Amino acid sequence: MVRAAVLPAIGSPLEIIGIELPEPGPGQVRVRIAAAGVCHSDLSLSNGTMRVPVPAVLGHEGAGTVVSVGEGVTHVAPGDGVVLNWAPSCGKCHHCSIGEVWLCSDALTGTSRVHAVAEDGTELHPGLNVAAFAEETVVAANCVLPVPDGVPLVDAALLGCAVLTGYGAVRHSARVREGESVVVLGVGGVGLATLQSARIAGASTIIAVDVSPEKEALARRAGATEYVVASDTTAREIRKLTGGQGADVAVECVGRAETIRTAWDSTRRGGRTTVVGIGGKDQQVTFNALEIFHWGRTLSGCVYGNSDPARDLPVLAEHIRTGRFDLSALVSERIGLDGIPAAFDNMIAGRGARALVVL
Repeated sequence: MVRAAVLPAIGSPLEIIGIELPEPGPGQVRVRIAAAGVCHSDLSLSNGTMRVPVPAVLGHEGAGTVVSVGEGVTHVAPGDGVVLNWAPSCGKCHHCSIGEVWLCSDALTGTSRVHAVAEDGTELHPGLNVAAFAEETVVAANCVLPVPDGVPLVDAALLGCAVLTGYGAVRHSARVREGESVVVLGVGGVGLATLQSARIAGASTIIAVDVSPEKEALARRAGATEYVVASDTTAREIRKLTGGQGADVAVECVGRAETIRTAWDSTRRGGRTTVVGIGGKDQQVTFNALEIFHWGRTLSGCVYGNSDPARDLPVLAEHIRTGRFDLSALVSERIGLDGIPAAFDNMIAGRGARALVVL
């Protein structure tokens, strides 16, 4: 038996309970979790914005040590440090065949399997494949990647979602060029990773936007040169900070209609807006046909940073080893499993950045 944070039903509070994990079968790996990040996507699972089978063990951003492996697993062995990959590519579907592994059609099929059994016999699913809010987990072999050399195991948990998403939004989706101006809306874990990545890309002006004035210090540590407290005049303020033109690039990390619209309005004519935040179906964003023509802006969605973890983790590891990317700057508190419900409350209230569960 191991302890885990379980979502019993959509809209219900998380419960910290004992669960029974099976031994790894063919093509599976058992991992002792070292750390797991508390992400807005976990909140989206709990409130039904993203639909997966429940009851489920949540947590999708994590790292740990391999305990045992099933038949046929050769790329990792007991004792290896690994990063969990919640969206593994199948390598066979249309998107994988054209190199868009972040859009793999089968990435989330593992969420329907029975992952573990609660003490009362209830069958549990893995929320986003990897069920990282637990002392241990059993995952498919393609859900683990070796921790890059020189990256501490606990900090490596952040690579599993926040860092890959923020880095990819800058590098692969928005394709920020040296000297460009960038505005990042939402200063949570992903937003802070985006700010750092914009700095690494050589952006000249980096503007952070958030509803909380208290996040300014976090944003500036991550690379923000300007900080704007969100209001009805945010787009106007950003234009003032960019010579009246608007930013070359806006990255929205919130997932709300009003912030997506603000991101669009904050970019210059011909600018690029990338939406990273996950919004609900009720969040409707509207544009008129004339403005789409006149402004010539590009609006694009961004899934998992449009990243290929096998390709991008070694690049990120080099940035981390050289000090260009500071993983600790994403974390505002370190907690245990019992602290996850309070971390959810903080996310809802817009307090802090990444809460890191350390086991």
